[in-house]
Amino acid sequence: MTPTHSTTSAGITRPRSAGTDIALIAVFAALIAAFAMMPPVPVGPLGVPITLQTFAIALCGMVLGPWRGFAATLLYVVLGLVGLPIFSGMRGGIGILAGPSAGYIVSFALYALVAGLAAHWAVRRFKGMRLGVALFVGGFGGSILLNHPLGILGMSINGDLPLSAAAAADLIYWPGDIVKNILAASVALLIHRAFPDILRRRGVSVESVSVRQEQDAK
Repeated sequence: MTPTHSTTSAGITRPRSAGTDIALIAVFAALIAAFAMMPPVPVGPLGVPITLQTFAIALCGMVLGPWRGFAATLLYVVLGLVGLPIFSGMRGGIGILAGPSAGYIVSFALYALVAGLAAHWAVRRFKGMRLGVALFVGGFGGSILLNHPLGILGMSINGDLPLSAAAAADLIYWPGDIVKNILAASVALLIHRAFPDILRRRGVSVESVSVRQEQDAK
């Protein structure tokens, strides 16, 4: 037998199975839905609520990486759009895209993708506090680049607001997003410490990654 897929003294990790990936995608999609069920706080002129689902989406990308994070978040969004009441306020259905929150919802999967890309890069180069900072920067960067601009566009189009007014309304959500990304990065850091192989490529050794982290730190 050739031990190409077993964990040996050389530190070769077992390949991730498709079944494991599917299970993680389903679990994190359910996690996003669970956080979305928590009571929203409507704010701003259009009542777009502050929710914890964006915390779960950032965490999803930071833990699962780009493609599984994207898939889990997309699964959540699709299930909500087909009618399951899993969006904030126990809402669901395609009609949600006619509301002021549409842009934020459309951005969710892309937000997880960007946070995941940053996490995928960071876990191979940093550890400890530096990894936590990198995870936060990736998550909040995704929010700034995608979640907020698309949210502003959605409020402007569906809420009949000038872009300047929609952008001003969006500023209300920034402090909460900073806090949520700090929390998501902190939780993701703990998960990566407990499960260091969760973002490893197939066949990459734990020891080789550790050596690379030590070299980068010098």
